[in-house]
Amino acid sequence: MCGICGELRFDGQTADLPALGRMMDAMQRRGPDHGGSFSDGPLALGHRRLAIIDLSENSDQPMHDAELGLALVFNGTIYNYRELRRELLGLGYHFFSDGDTEVILKAYHAWGEACLERLDGMFAFALWDLHRHTLFLARDRFGIKPLYLSRNGRRLRFASSLPALLAGGDISRELDPAGLQLQFTLHGSVPAPHTVLRDVRKLPPATRLSVDVQNQSREQAYWHLEARRPDPEPDTSTYLLQVRERLKAAVARQHLAADVPVGVLLSGGVDSSLLVGLLAELGQQDIFTFSIGFHDQPEEKGDEFHYSDLVARHFGTRHQRYLMPDREVLEKLPEAIAAMAEPMFSQDNVAFYLLAREVKKEVKAVLSGQGADEVFGGYYWYPVMDAESPQLSPLERFSRHYFDRSQAEYQSMMAPAWATADHASALVAARLGEPGADTFLDQVLRLDATTLIVDDPVKRVDNMTMAWGLEARVPFLDRELVETAMSLPPALRLREGGKYPLKHLARGLLPDEVIDRPKGYFPTPALKYLRGGFFEFIREVLESPNCRQRGLYDRSYVDRLLADPMGNFTPLQGNKLWHLAALEYWLQAVVDPAGNS
Repeated sequence: MCGICGELRFDGQTADLPALGRMMDAMQRRGPDHGGSFSDGPLALGHRRLAIIDLSENSDQPMHDAELGLALVFNGTIYNYRELRRELLGLGYHFFSDGDTEVILKAYHAWGEACLERLDGMFAFALWDLHRHTLFLARDRFGIKPLYLSRNGRRLRFASSLPALLAGGDISRELDPAGLQLQFTLHGSVPAPHTVLRDVRKLPPATRLSVDVQNQSREQAYWHLEARRPDPEPDTSTYLLQVRERLKAAVARQHLAADVPVGVLLSGGVDSSLLVGLLAELGQQDIFTFSIGFHDQPEEKGDEFHYSDLVARHFGTRHQRYLMPDREVLEKLPEAIAAMAEPMFSQDNVAFYLLAREVKKEVKAVLSGQGADEVFGGYYWYPVMDAESPQLSPLERFSRHYFDRSQAEYQSMMAPAWATADHASALVAARLGEPGADTFLDQVLRLDATTLIVDDPVKRVDNMTMAWGLEARVPFLDRELVETAMSLPPALRLREGGKYPLKHLARGLLPDEVIDRPKGYFPTPALKYLRGGFFEFIREVLESPNCRQRGLYDRSYVDRLLADPMGNFTPLQGNKLWHLAALEYWLQAVVDPAGNS
């Protein structure tokens, strides 16, 4: 896992190497082990490496294969690279490295753009064809690895983070009204291609983009997820067996594709505990596990150590837990927000940031449980949505339980210049209405797995772990596992409070107390119940000269929330006051500084 960047000129000029250097410098924390660049007239590629597979310099990037006339920068991990390597050897290719990067180069030469259909993993890469003068960009099926773009008539730039693009310069800092409305409506998610900046876009997940030096391009999705029952439909026992086989295979693949130890972020829930249990069942010894907790608030407990300790003892893991005092959370909060590639609202961002800081001292890669709730129906709002009258539209059934604000409230919250149209409703209605889903809940679960998860939990984990040069892998977003899960009837997934296939798999493997516990969420209660220093931090941000001059928010709305800091929550229990402050502080930390221009 690494950081990539580059530029392709359309105006006949050579690539801007100083801009490339600034983008690389901005991603140093994503790749602390090595930095390198490659240029070929109008094209320049930059790379920061976090060495996980083939630790030798043979796998340093950019990787240039002079014989094939190809150069590549790649961020991520290809879990089936060994199988692909054997196949390519059989086709007559020879290799100078032992990693997965070179496998992409050879696979592209052998199969062209169709190579994407053979890659199982998380990836974003840029590949330059020196003969055709064509740049090929691609992103993995679930958008686990980010890829930001800025394009005009003179050039295309790309990078693994939005701040890296800004560091290159020559990019407008103007905000995008559509991106802001998505941000405040979809729980902090801004689905691709949007961001909160007009001049920065994202390549969508499961998408490839080919661009030449004449600025001619072709963008196309290479994979589409269906949520339908097979014909003939298997019985329940067959469905459950398929889930077991797919998840166990995913855990094995993602754990073994590394030349460094791989630990587990253990929250104490069923998802992360299952990862530990399956590793033990696969014969893995000395499993590293890590948990974090925070001080309790009167309204909510701040840790789940009881359950994570139970799992660690049950499997004899090499367990470490970290209890973070509120003063340290408050001290590191500005730092965590500034590390975000895009503004994010989830209260556990700082938790992942602080946990990653400690875990990186022990290992360079971890497995994490993100995706299980979305893929296997673990959230409480799924059955609530399903219980709504079928006379309502799918958008109405979804939005009243998921949207953080109604459009009317959004327009009252924003200053008149920013009170834009309802882009979120249009996007969600279109995604729910795509073909290939049998029922309303199939539509919702597919939307979550392919769109909303990308820009909330998945982006959160990538940002907060890579801020410390730690690679996070998500077995529950294995392609074969997700395709299997989406073939299951939603009622089977929602049985017994949700995630029934995982609970069934866990029975007899995990302690019953872990399986039967009430569902928990990664708690950071100090950012939900705002008081003391946390409230003062938020007040200072929202009353700062920068915030007032920016003029995004209606001041009377801000004042009402400041007067009642714990009285305004979204349907998903996010604190609305925290949302306003999180975006504003991110803008101050990332977008405003003149040093990034």
